[in-house]
Amino acid sequence: MDSEQHRRYQPAMLSTYYPETSFLDYLVMPDGTEQSPGSDILTRLHSGEVFIVNSRRRNGLILFKRYHAEFAGPGAAVGGDYDFDCQRALPIGNLSLLTPESNEERQKAYLIRRQWIRLIKQITENPVPGQRVQKILDQFEQYFPPEIVALLPDVAFALLVGVLPQTVGIVRRLGTEVDSRFNSD
Repeated sequence: MDSEQHRRYQPAMLSTYYPETSFLDYLVMPDGTEQSPGSDILTRLHSGEVFIVNSRRRNGLILFKRYHAEFAGPGAAVGGDYDFDCQRALPIGNLSLLTPESNEERQKAYLIRRQWIRLIKQITENPVPGQRVQKILDQFEQYFPPEIVALLPDVAFALLVGVLPQTVGIVRRLGTEVDSRFNSD
């Protein structure tokens, strides 16, 4: 009888699971505009060519992969085999992508990309979700003007540091007083 009940409820459980649905399909900016999934930047990233985020500008890319996001800041390599799995790309600042002129320049750009990844990794090692969010917001606000950071969607920061988008929204609204709420359990 238990197995009969299990079979009866199983289809209902399966019907609520959509493995091909990604909330990146619904990436909406805080101002209500929706980012185009077939952007020119994404086309360039999938071309197989390697580019470097211009190190002379305050710019960067948030690269959305299937289950996480990566930040490629100034000087970092993007494209090539490294970002073949990129599903969306969100430019920050006045984005400028350059083509490396030498093998040494390309290698240096890959090392810089690795440094950006390590920075985000250090932030994600914090076990408290609210503190991770606050730290990534602080890092972005140190580098970019606060009005630019305010325009970035919650889901971008959530995928960067491994939290729910709702957590980012709470931290953005409550700021530093959020620590006591997350640590009260």
